[in-house]
Amino acid sequence: MEHREVIIIGAGAAGLMCARAAGLRGRQSLLLDHARRIGHKIRISGGGRCNFTNLYASPENFLSQNPHFCKSALKRYSQYDFIELVEAYGIAWHEKTLGQLFCDESASQVVQMLLDECTKAKVEVRNKTEITAIQRHPRGFAVETSIGHFTAESVVIATGGKSIPKMGATGFGYDIARQFGLAVVPPRPALVPFTLDEKTKARLEGLSGVAVDAIVRCGEGEFAEAVLFTHRGLSGPAILQISSYWREGDTVHLDLAPQHDVEALLLAEKAAHGRHGLVTPLARILPRRVAQRFASWFAPDDARLGALSHETLRTVAQTLGAWALRPGGTEGYRTAEVTLGGVDTDGLSSKTMEARTVPGLFFIGEVVDVTGHLGGFNFQWAWSSGHAAGQAV
Repeated sequence: MEHREVIIIGAGAAGLMCARAAGLRGRQSLLLDHARRIGHKIRISGGGRCNFTNLYASPENFLSQNPHFCKSALKRYSQYDFIELVEAYGIAWHEKTLGQLFCDESASQVVQMLLDECTKAKVEVRNKTEITAIQRHPRGFAVETSIGHFTAESVVIATGGKSIPKMGATGFGYDIARQFGLAVVPPRPALVPFTLDEKTKARLEGLSGVAVDAIVRCGEGEFAEAVLFTHRGLSGPAILQISSYWREGDTVHLDLAPQHDVEALLLAEKAAHGRHGLVTPLARILPRRVAQRFASWFAPDDARLGALSHETLRTVAQTLGAWALRPGGTEGYRTAEVTLGGVDTDGLSSKTMEARTVPGLFFIGEVVDVTGHLGGFNFQWAWSSGHAAGQAV
């Protein structure tokens, strides 16, 4: 068996950052991944421009059964630390909405930056390598792979979650955690579009591709961003965000006109222009197709505002302000950006990411029960947790 001081399994964002940090400390590190290309999820993220962090990243942007777990890692390696690294490589970036930072050119620049850092740190990187077994060994751990057998003092699991299986995502990391006696919070798709039942889809027929700014609420979550109607249901940033708070059977509430007093608008229009149809005032605050569809729920196409009762107009306003929708489900791991749940943080050190009961075994990134909001937060967790483990292995 060949020996390495550290073996990191999974060469995504967290694994690359961990390998870099460990190598820069002089630790002999081997980074393994089963994929054909290193960092493929980074490459396709943000429409190919990688939303690599968020200016406002803080513990409040993360979901976990232990909301305090992420604090140490985020504080010790913040968004500003990663921005400094990006700028050191001359990678131009820009801020979009809500603090989201993207590369001006290509997400591949971030991958190459991390690979260059690993080269500087003398990290051995091997892709197209299958991991077949991990066992305890007198020298720490024995790792059996498709390219040979290795021993290592420390093993870091950075294999991600189940999201986007076409890219090779599996539950491998959860299996390893269970093998060594660690609990796993049941994983499920997050940052994922909703699907709707056939009856609801029929009510929304013709709206696919239309977006509307809204406030979306479910449980403890509330987000003010765009909602996109699709042929299968609802998507867009606000829907992806709220999906992390949704459970099967929950009702989602959407305010489709958050900046408007719809009831007052309709009553004023009725008083001034009673011959107008309901669509006319609604189209001032909503995309016309959305206005037409919602108007059709309450009045015939040829109905005039003057003929509609105050109660009907109040119902229209209340529906637009708090549209109650019960999704049939989600599109699942196929389109989910991340996986909620994962290795239970009660079994890990928040400072080092090391398993409390298995010295030398570490879990980082998406495989851990820490899930960020949409907008660069999950990459920041990868950088922060990877750095934390890299300082300890």
